[in-house]
Amino acid sequence: MGPMSARIKILFSFVICALLEAPSAAPALMLEHLKLPTGFSASVFASDIPNARQMAKGDRGVLFVGSRSAGNVYAVLDADEDHHADRVVVIARNLYMPSGVAYRNGTLYVAEVNRIVAFDDIERNLEAPPEPRVVYDRLPDDSHHGWKFIDFGSDDKLYFAVGAPCNVCSVDDPYGTIQRLDISDGTTEVVARGVRNTVGFAWHPVTDELWFTDNGRDMMGDDMPPGEINRISEIGQHFGFPFVHGGTLRDPEFGQGASLDNFIKPAYALAAHVAPLGPLFYVGHQFPKEYQGNLFIAEHGSWNRSRKSGYRVMRAQLDPEGNIARYEPFITGWLLGEAHWGRPVAMVEWWDGSILVSDDYAGVIYRISYKP
Repeated sequence: MGPMSARIKILFSFVICALLEAPSAAPALMLEHLKLPTGFSASVFASDIPNARQMAKGDRGVLFVGSRSAGNVYAVLDADEDHHADRVVVIARNLYMPSGVAYRNGTLYVAEVNRIVAFDDIERNLEAPPEPRVVYDRLPDDSHHGWKFIDFGSDDKLYFAVGAPCNVCSVDDPYGTIQRLDISDGTTEVVARGVRNTVGFAWHPVTDELWFTDNGRDMMGDDMPPGEINRISEIGQHFGFPFVHGGTLRDPEFGQGASLDNFIKPAYALAAHVAPLGPLFYVGHQFPKEYQGNLFIAEHGSWNRSRKSGYRVMRAQLDPEGNIARYEPFITGWLLGEAHWGRPVAMVEWWDGSILVSDDYAGVIYRISYKP
């Protein structure tokens, strides 16, 4: 594909995502409608961040934010530490859906659809960012489920996913996988297969197991198949796509003859079409003790359901065996009847123990804090 064709494809992808994800103008923020447990509050940490997606913390207090339809990567600064950003700097433009960002040892890693790039010593050079250094460029360029969430594991490898380039279809590697990249030599390893479209994962703070969300296929009705919260206990496990959904539901086209026992069942099956995205295990000390180790899930919200679902942040409490014992709303209010004014995407635990939540529809970052 020539340079002009590549630019046209990228532009087309941006237009489609803009139509699906972004309002025609920035929606009015209605924080008064957000409902949280007693003692918790929501405020705007940063605004004017179009299509804000994954976030990553730098070592010097900078928050980095990726985007999808906007094609930008942002640096958010709160120099006076008053919990409201002083500046938002665009450090990269016109990238190919740079949704995923991760930070390690002074370098910001950014996942485009077809490659992963790095900005070295970025926090010292926000005003004049360096040219991106290509870390890995052997990724498919399919825009369908091509945007990526990335993060470093305790093994210092960079984890990423390659979604299925379809609603439902037969896939081979690298599609439908979670992989990890050794950034020192460029080698990759498949960590999990049968993953339709994960846009978020996190490691359990005690067991170091990788937990991830997965978005179920469309066009099977309002109430099936379920969204999924999964956990990987062994490298190479298969989570069912496209043969089985939610651990129990055979696909009408690809699931005939499939044995349910051949695939890993979800750690928790969610409602259909809620679009679970970024998960976060809370290990801070600002929230009450009972929130320690809880798993928070951003349910981005449905787009193809007769009555909308999701548009909220959920809280999962785990039992002593590490299973989800309770799953309940933590933040609601972005959905008012059948109209929404925001869509939560991803979360990061901030330095003071609060949680920051990105919203790609409203183009803001919320700060969730607790005060007895």
